[in-house]
Amino acid sequence: MNLQSLFQDFNISKFVVYTSLLSFLILFSLRLDEFITIKYVYVFMPLWIWKTLVILGSFIGTIVFLKNPQYRHENDSYIQFKSMLISLSLHLILLMFEFLLCDRLSNNGKQNLWILVFIPLIVSSIISVFFCIWAIKQQNDRSFELELFLSVNALQFVFIPLKLDGFISWSWEIVFVPIWILLCLSLVMMLYSLIFCSILIRTPEMNLTQRQNAINSAISNILVLPILVFQILLADKLDNDNGLPYTLISIPLMVTLFALVLLSFCSKGSSYNKFWFGMRNNMFLNMLGEYGNISITYSRNQQETGNQALSPDSQQIEEKNHKKNVPIIPHFSIETPD
Repeated sequence: MNLQSLFQDFNISKFVVYTSLLSFLILFSLRLDEFITIKYVYVFMPLWIWKTLVILGSFIGTIVFLKNPQYRHENDSYIQFKSMLISLSLHLILLMFEFLLCDRLSNNGKQNLWILVFIPLIVSSIISVFFCIWAIKQQNDRSFELELFLSVNALQFVFIPLKLDGFISWSWEIVFVPIWILLCLSLVMMLYSLIFCSILIRTPEMNLTQRQNAINSAISNILVLPILVFQILLADKLDNDNGLPYTLISIPLMVTLFALVLLSFCSKGSSYNKFWFGMRNNMFLNMLGEYGNISITYSRNQQETGNQALSPDSQQIEEKNHKKNVPIIPHFSIETPD
């Protein structure tokens, strides 16, 4: 296995996000079914570890940016720094929402309305629209998946608290209409990616990297099917109470998140932000370059000591091999006239 290519394609940010979401989903579903009776503070701990890493990485990156003025003369340094601050602001708003949600669940709904709890999430969705427009105008390699996810679900984040507070009496199937629309669009994209992938695989002009990217994109789009199954089971559970535990209902979503964790190892981590934790390059490639490229050389004294330790038969074999490898030099030039 080529470790350099493995870590070069490894996207550590996606790995942290999907691992945190998977851990939270497992703990949250077990807590709702009362298979475990821990406090909600511990249930939200994976999400808070994720946010802590983001805050720590941006803090170190800001110090590196301020202490090294030469980095500011690079072409995309300011764009990279601004994108880091944008991501930090969104994560802080999400952290506020998680604190309010944890407090609301811990107190059994005796204090705040759900609409007040969802206000940070709604605000982050509105801000994400402008961040997506800014990212598209910059035309760089920065991914804005979090901003895009928040912006397209803005209407859904309004319907859910209104339903929970009783301001609307719709069924959950109607409340989830924005998600149904997004899932239908995702199904169309899945069919398109499958057709496109099949064409690329059969095209001889495409290299191995392009085919691998097409296959990874097709697999990522196929993951919309487990999400659709999860959404159908959840809507039926909330409307009709079908008797299924939340742990069983969330299994399709767990499968999706686990697959995304595996896909993070081939998600092309080259589009990382160079100021996170002050790492100018890929952290794992730096480690391989520092500790993996170790060359071992032997001095002449060590070689002589090793030859003396050999047996006489071994020394004779070594001398014969050495003589075979020595080039033959003629005693006199054949081209010399008589």
